[in-house]
Amino acid sequence: MRQIFLCALLWVLGGGAALACGVESDCRLGDRSYRIALPEGAPPVGAVVYAHGYRGSAAAVMRNRSLRRLVAEEGLALIALDSLDGEWVIPHAPGHADTDGAEEFAYVEAVLADASQRFAIDRGRVIGAGFSSGAMLMWTLACEMPARFAGIIAVAGTFWQRPPEECATPVTSLVHVHGTSDPTVPLTGRAIRETWQGDVGESLAMYRRLGGFGAVQPPAPEGLDCESWRNAAGEVLDFCLHPGGHSLRTEYLGFGLERLRAAGRL
Repeated sequence: MRQIFLCALLWVLGGGAALACGVESDCRLGDRSYRIALPEGAPPVGAVVYAHGYRGSAAAVMRNRSLRRLVAEEGLALIALDSLDGEWVIPHAPGHADTDGAEEFAYVEAVLADASQRFAIDRGRVIGAGFSSGAMLMWTLACEMPARFAGIIAVAGTFWQRPPEECATPVTSLVHVHGTSDPTVPLTGRAIRETWQGDVGESLAMYRRLGGFGAVQPPAPEGLDCESWRNAAGEVLDFCLHPGGHSLRTEYLGFGLERLRAAGRL
């Protein structure tokens, strides 16, 4: 963990002299970058830190006007992470079988530090969100650095291969949304090159045990079929299914933010 903080500090120092950045220009951090859309109103503000899917980019995320509008209406900043070469370097991902994810963890630390310094982001009101492989990154961050996030929203993606043997605690709140007919990231996963996608049920079972979650009355949003758990600390774990395929609808993220707000995490 000390190495992660050191890498993050070096990235911040390397990018501290960068020019103004935002929706249409990169906030540089050494050889990495991110983009940000700020809501109206005086800082500090909370934020949604969003991880794009496979072959996506921060620039493409910022072109999603529906997503930007949703986050702004919540009074939050939208911070779009940007992977190297369109994919996240996390444990067991294709082509990265031997990585421990330290590079991405340091990058996320650096983004959080830089954004809080440049834009007065409230570090206590940061939500992580992601779609597909971006959701895989978010599940990994929920395990590696849960204290950095007030909650996580994962859509259509979980760990590569299987849940890690160890995760940091205490856990954070997590809302997972998935399509029952998703052919790209099925609920039980599928083989991809030399690796395979994880099983969502196994990931949820691990997180329930880790966080000491017990079943509670689930929400009943239109179009979603949910199960819900809560622990003694008030953290929530929601698992919601829709009948569609591999898709990201702004409403899914809106539901996740609503659930986290109701739990007092925003």
